[in-house]
Amino acid sequence: MENFVEMMSEVVSLPIPDEYREGVVANMERIHTVAQFVLEFPLPDNIEAAPVFEP
Repeated sequence: MENFVEMMSEVVSLPIPDEYREGVVANMERIHTVAQFVLEFPLPDNIEAAPVFEP
């Protein structure tokens, strides 16, 4: 994940100071964990996206 953070920092031209790098990497690891749950959630093949989001 450290390599990913470094690469994306360069891609978006957003330098990450050394004192924050460890925290950024830890947060990206947490985001990855949560995203896995979302991506693995089974959806039926016939589901359609809602045309308008209403909370």
